[in-house]
Amino acid sequence: MTSPTETEANGSSITLDKETAIKPDAADGKPHTGQSPGQLMWTRFKRDRTGVISACVVIFYFGVAALAPVIAGIYGKNPYTLYAQEPDYPFLLDDFAMPTGTFGGVSGEFWFGVEPNLGRDVFTMLLYGMRTSLYMALALTFLSVLTGVIIGMVGGYFGGKTDYWLGRVTDFFLAFPSQLFFIAFMPVVVSLFVSPTEETPTYLRATAIIMVMWFLGWMGMARLVRSSVLSLREREFVEAAKVSGASRWRIVRKEILPNIVTPILVQGTYMLPSSILTIAFLSFVGVGFVEPTPDWGRMFAIGAKIYEQDPAFMLFPGAALVIFVLAFNLLGDSVRDAFDPKTGR
Repeated sequence: MTSPTETEANGSSITLDKETAIKPDAADGKPHTGQSPGQLMWTRFKRDRTGVISACVVIFYFGVAALAPVIAGIYGKNPYTLYAQEPDYPFLLDDFAMPTGTFGGVSGEFWFGVEPNLGRDVFTMLLYGMRTSLYMALALTFLSVLTGVIIGMVGGYFGGKTDYWLGRVTDFFLAFPSQLFFIAFMPVVVSLFVSPTEETPTYLRATAIIMVMWFLGWMGMARLVRSSVLSLREREFVEAAKVSGASRWRIVRKEILPNIVTPILVQGTYMLPSSILTIAFLSFVGVGFVEPTPDWGRMFAIGAKIYEQDPAFMLFPGAALVIFVLAFNLLGDSVRDAFDPKTGR
């Protein structure tokens, strides 16, 4: 049997037993328990319907990209075969090399129609193009975020001449006109490894795209991390860690880095769709992927040439890209709001 506990408040005596003191009154009858920052973030994120739907869309896209060969195998088509030249499909294209039938040749055999002139299957081209773009953007975002975090943390924490020279290097790279640099430098990078008389392997072209975009893609993250570290390095908990004898590496790893995860994560969610758009742009202007590699940007380049004769060809890759970029940007907003304790969402 618990003994009562008396508490004086405003001159009156309030009697509480120990069980009541331990279990505050709650609408659901359950005791209130503390939550970690991660649990609070997850709770806020689950309440955001827009964020949850956007996360489901993004996961769906990555799942489809990962299973593209399996889906294509079940579907029975691939993005490389010229089906207009196959004896099983003698009337796939008309006399002007445009798809027969309605809406770009959409049918039970070809769900999204066929490509004009060559007669390739649009559905599998979209699947493999999604796979190419997402995987490359994921690798590029990881490298850019890692580089930016390292440079930003080193410059922000050490300060002085280290910060000065790293800042000037960052300013130097920011001065490059990125789009023009991509167009001008991509052929140079490829020609360093492949003779002009030989065909460039797809893996080498993909590596060159990642390297060139990584070369000019880390500066925004570096500046963001540097400003965050500058605001944290003079805080009391960092000074206490220094007084206790903690090494610089431990202070950076245990005290500073956990407190800048939020801006890094949010900025990363904005960098990935931007990388996809840039990769598509390079292929669209002819310095990215080329035939026969499926790619979103190359599909847009083909569609731009025949949109008057076959406007349906541009619809499916365009809709897929817009939906993914929109979903990922909305996901970034939701993640930012979930991490921010001042938000009401």
